[in-house]
Amino acid sequence: MHGGPFLMGGEDSDAVPGDGEGPVREVYVASYYIDAKAVTNAQFAAFVKATGYVTEAERYGWSYVFHGLVHPEARAHVVDGTVPGAPWWLAVAGAYWRAPDGPGSSVSRRQNHPVVHVSWHDAAAYAAWAGKRLPTEAEWEKAARGGLVAARFPWGDDFTPRGQHRCNTWQGRFPEVDTGDDGFVGTAPVTAFRPNGFGLYNTSGNVWEWCADWWSADWHAEDRPDTRTDPAGPPSGTAKVIRGGSYLCHASYCNRYRAAARTMNTPDTSTGHTGIRCVADVPPFR
Repeated sequence: MHGGPFLMGGEDSDAVPGDGEGPVREVYVASYYIDAKAVTNAQFAAFVKATGYVTEAERYGWSYVFHGLVHPEARAHVVDGTVPGAPWWLAVAGAYWRAPDGPGSSVSRRQNHPVVHVSWHDAAAYAAWAGKRLPTEAEWEKAARGGLVAARFPWGDDFTPRGQHRCNTWQGRFPEVDTGDDGFVGTAPVTAFRPNGFGLYNTSGNVWEWCADWWSADWHAEDRPDTRTDPAGPPSGTAKVIRGGSYLCHASYCNRYRAAARTMNTPDTSTGHTGIRCVADVPPFR
């Protein structure tokens, strides 16, 4: 990805107040490499085999699964309690990346789907093993836009141009019925749908992707001239940025599948709709 300035953020009518999408501002990023696809279950399995890594979901013994995707055998493993404001998330004992819908499920037929139930710490560990790192938020958005300026989506402003689905999101009545009109209920393969202008797949929908940055909804370009954050984070940092939206996003609930949209989660949290995309620095010219 060639370095240089780009227009970051959004101020259209779909912007979420309080998420800090705006103002639209010119941001400079240095050149970098970015993966065309999210990390797959097969790739994460290779990492685990090589290192013996144990994810935080495995250490905690549970992870969050969307209620409509819980495997029938996992119903008895649902932990009491709900997430305030999001009762569709169920804590399921034994849910982790190899059993994404809880005990009884597997990734045997999802090798080319994005790995999920990975926390920010898990994502950073994978990236380091692969000789890469997690993208800054600016790097992620520049690449996700595919070279378009101020467009709502990586392919333009129309969500379904000529009636064609261009990403994996929710269709139907959230959170009860996903009709799967886009071809998928739950995750889709990492190469589903056509890539953007830079060759990146699924930068809208499918799974959220962890970024390096600590979350802040207070954007001031003059205070962050290079957009890079200290990987250690500020002492007050409590959440990491996630970008791109997921298969659960719907206009009636969460329209954060737009290029400028952003939200966050705590770095030790894992869910069934958050994954990884890595970047790497361009070696200095010698």
